[in-house]
Amino acid sequence: MPPIDVAPCTERLEPSRVLELADQLPGLIFQLHRSATGHLHFPLLMGSGIQLLELDPERLAENAEPALAHIHEADHPGLMANIERSARFGSPIILKFRFVITEARWRWIAVRAQPQRVETGVLWHGMMLDVSEQVAEEERLRALSDSDTLTGLANRRKLLSRLDEEISLSNRHAIPLSLMMIDIDHFKAINDTWGHLQGDATLCELADCCRSLLREEDLLARLGGEEFALLLPLTSRQNAALLAERLRRAIAEHHFDDLGPGRITVSIGITEHRVGDARDTLLHRADASLYRAKHQGRNRVVADG
Repeated sequence: MPPIDVAPCTERLEPSRVLELADQLPGLIFQLHRSATGHLHFPLLMGSGIQLLELDPERLAENAEPALAHIHEADHPGLMANIERSARFGSPIILKFRFVITEARWRWIAVRAQPQRVETGVLWHGMMLDVSEQVAEEERLRALSDSDTLTGLANRRKLLSRLDEEISLSNRHAIPLSLMMIDIDHFKAINDTWGHLQGDATLCELADCCRSLLREEDLLARLGGEEFALLLPLTSRQNAALLAERLRRAIAEHHFDDLGPGRITVSIGITEHRVGDARDTLLHRADASLYRAKHQGRNRVVADG
């Protein structure tokens, strides 16, 4: 095994075959050295990622800070914590981070490096790979698994997951949380009279109509058919009822394509989370409120007691 050298990379350390291989990699091979005083530099950097990330190997051979300054601010603390933990305990560095190239452009980089203690500090041997396309595909698949294919809203799976999170927060901190169930009145008659294509268009228009009245933190989901749910963090039952009435009026007054205004109405049931409530309890109470709204004549809002 060749001797460890923490000086800037030179030709004698780079066998031609390794260089040819490294140039084909969608990333780079590196050595990162940390001195006893904490100074970081890259004795070795080679591979196509040098050009992709617009790195200057000669400069980074003296000081790693110019590269570290390009790590996304949300990912920088995690990377530095990984380096510190690896140096202390000899564990490998394994993580992903965003490398910022311009303000609006970055690449996802996966890094894996093994530490080695040397006389001058710690030396990591590792690889960085550009995994931007893989991350984009994972995000696309995640969005598909959490979304209703027709309306683009969250689906039942996403709603239940978010509901669990918000209930946990409400239980811990006693902050208000409300849940709304929304059902289109006489939706079967719409499908029977104008056809399923018009029914689908109506669902999409209703989703857009509701979105325009909601906050960023609210979660509107389609549960299936003509039934929707609206999760309202930091919202009391009274404020949820005010919003529900605005939604009910906006939908009743909306001019749906080919149907006109006043042809589509909704019934809405509301409940507020009580500390200690389980998810199914909250869902059952919201459903019961919706059931009462239907039986009281539809096109109305009912909140539980």
